[in-house]
Amino acid sequence: MNKDFVDQVLDAAARVVAGGAISANGHGNVSLRVPGAEEMYYTSASSLKGLRADGIVRVALDGTLLEGTLPPIQAAVVAMHTAMYRDRADVGCVVHTHSPHATAFAVANRPIACWIEALAMFGLADGVAVAAYAPRGSEQAVANIRAAVRPGAPAVLLANHGVLVFHRTPDLAVLIGGVIEEAAQAALSAQALGGPVEIAADMRAAALQRAMALDAAGAKTA
Repeated sequence: MNKDFVDQVLDAAARVVAGGAISANGHGNVSLRVPGAEEMYYTSASSLKGLRADGIVRVALDGTLLEGTLPPIQAAVVAMHTAMYRDRADVGCVVHTHSPHATAFAVANRPIACWIEALAMFGLADGVAVAAYAPRGSEQAVANIRAAVRPGAPAVLLANHGVLVFHRTPDLAVLIGGVIEEAAQAALSAQALGGPVEIAADMRAAALQRAMALDAAGAKTA
């Protein structure tokens, strides 16, 4: 296996864990598309905590295991990763977790609306949709995910399961996972104060435009 790709997956998994957008047992998986090839590197361990190089495998985008050992429970969700790569050429990394607050919305089958500015800034101005439940790794589960993905949106909730994030780079995928967990946590806390209030549609667009303008301006130096 290519050490550089292995190291990138290990780094992404470590940052998911460090960021806290993950369940107590660390269950989840991370994959990385290999540029110019119909394959990905994928975590085969049951937990992202303490992940080692031997917990990563090489898998073709048709689901064929190319290198490594892949337990059945982890193999079952390979298809939702490969589906994102096959459907969207811009996707370079997929992250799946059971981050506690976002998964609460998934278990309730309730979408996350655009309650915090960061969602509008990072491609989720319409919130995070819910993909209907179907048994783990089944054709129906993958079809439900594909049906729920909104054009340009980098994430969906998986009903009664967890969260799936897909973006251009590992940095962005990990970031979006954290933003979604933050939005879910804030909304649940806001219930004690009358409930979360969604940002108005025009202000969501303004937040995105502002973020793009600041990014274009670049960093300032003294």
